[in-house]
Parts: sequence; C-alpha cells; structure tokens
Amino acid sequence: MPLSVEDIDRFELARPRLQAIAYRLLGSADEAQDVVQETFLRWQAADVGRVEIPEAWLTKVLTNLCLNQLSSARARRETYVGRWLPEPLLAGDVMLGPADTAEQRESVSYAVLTLMERLSPNERAVYVLREAFDYPHREIAEILDITEAACQQIFHRAKKHVAYGRTRSEIDEAAAHRIVEEFLAAAASGQTDELVRLLTKDAVSVGDGGGRVPARTRPFEGAVAVAKFVRALFKPDEAKRAVVGGSSEIYAWVANGEPAVVAVVDGRVVAVMCLEVTAEGITACRTQANPDKLERATRQWAAADHGEPLLTV
Repeated sequence: MPLSVEDIDRFELARPRLQAIAYRLLGSADEAQDVVQETFLRWQAADVGRVEIPEAWLTKVLTNLCLNQLSSARARRETYVGRWLPEPLLAGDVMLGPADTAEQRESVSYAVLTLMERLSPNERAVYVLREAFDYPHREIAEILDITEAACQQIFHRAKKHVAYGRTRSEIDEAAAHRIVEEFLAAAASGQTDELVRLLTKDAVSVGDGGGRVPARTRPFEGAVAVAKFVRALFKPDEAKRAVVGGSSEIYAWVANGEPAVVAVVDGRVVAVMCLEVTAEGITACRTQANPDKLERATRQWAAADHGEPLLTV
C-alpha cells in the first residue's frame, strides 16, 4: 500500500535525526545518506499502520543497517590505502545534528569520530545513541536485541575507550578562528619554535589521502616533528600545486565543532585539517585530503560566506 502524505511527512520529520545518527555511526556523509534512503524504502514497504512508535521503529531499522555497514566497512578498511579518517563536515551542515549539550557536540567532533573507530559496531551504536541522543538504555537494548544490563556495560566500556587520554575543551566559533589564525601565522613565519609553542609535547599529525593524494602512512609524532611537517605543508611549492591543481587558498574555519584549516583551489575544497585542542595546546592535526571525502564539504563551502583567505600557497 502506498504511503500516505502523513506517513511521508512523519519520515521527513525524522530524517535530520536519522542522518545525524547515521553519520556518527559511519563517519561518512555519503554512506549515512544511503542508509537513511534504505530506511525510507523499508518504511515504504512496511505496514506502517501497525507501527506503534514510528520513531523507535525507524531508529531500530537505521541502526541495524548501520551495524551491517560497519561490519563490512572493517573489511574494506583493511585494504584502504593509507590511514582512514572520517569525512569532515563544515560548520552549519545539517548532518552534524543536535549541538545543545557538550556531549552532543563532542560526539560529532573529528577527534571522537576517529577514536570511535576503535569500538566494535555494538559499542559504537550504544555510545552514539546514549551519549549524543540520550536514548534510555532500555530503548537501546530493544534496538540492539540485548539486555538492558548488557547495554549499560557496553556503554561504560565504550565511554572509557573514547575518553581514554582525552581532555575535553569547549571552544566557541570565535575562539576556534583565533586558534587557527595563530596556527597559520606560526606556520607562515617559517619559525618552527613558534609552532612548537602551540603544540603539546606529544602532538601527532595524521592524514588521509585515500591513495588519491600523497599522504604519509605513519603519523608524525612529537611537537618538533609535527611543527616541521606543518611548516613545510604551508610553504609555497610548485610540486604541491601540481598535485592539487593550483594555488591553495587557506582559511580559518570550523569543522565538526573543532578549529579547522580549510584549503581551497578554484572553489574546490582540497583539504580540511581539524585541530584537536586541549588546555595544554594543540594535541592533534588530522587532515582529510581524499577528494572522495571532500565533495560535500565543497558544496557546503560554495554556499558559505567565507571572506578572504589568510594565506595562499
């Protein structure tokens, strides 16, 4: 039986929440959209008149589709070229979802999305549904077909894994821009000491080129090594211009709620570097340069009022 207008509207009202859950679970906007569309097809095929709580039904279907995707994604990432990092979302993207609480904002940060790669699919699902969307353990247990006690145990284990070694630091958008501006000024100065001052002693830098763009497989570790890499990264170079197709305009921005450096060539986002900041300084630079993971960012960038670049390299 075809869906009524009311049934379609009910799904569309749920779509933003479903997209936000799927993105946090999968770390990919494209894959999130795919599973949301598959959820709609399941909704279309269901006897919706017998569904008592549509929100719960849709969340269960979506979550289980994501769990299947995560299981197959693990196998795909074993053959992925280089380091795998999530797809970054620029400030204002509706897929970022709710940001009313510190937990919600942190759950979509690039740092936490990267850390969640350590979790099993079930751990990731429980963590996201509880931490970011405040689902009761009873409801999560029903979604995953586990006991409530098991759900609580999984959540505490997942939260411990994600929290390990992290120091939460709440940064507003204005502060994020200032941090990136200072970071870029230090990089452009050519003085490694200036960058070292901004970094923690154990800072790391990792990049994802997906085999499409050169990216080091092993991370740079330690403030001095990261500072040397960053200084070279923002130094004008013809070889780098050849790789990305021209001179890069460099902007201070926010991605996934974190300070970010955005590199743009002829309106195309070619790299997003998210900076993880603690009270002690910048502790991680995570750069997404795989063109396949920057298409959505490019569309968002085209619609943004981004002003003038801080650097051109």
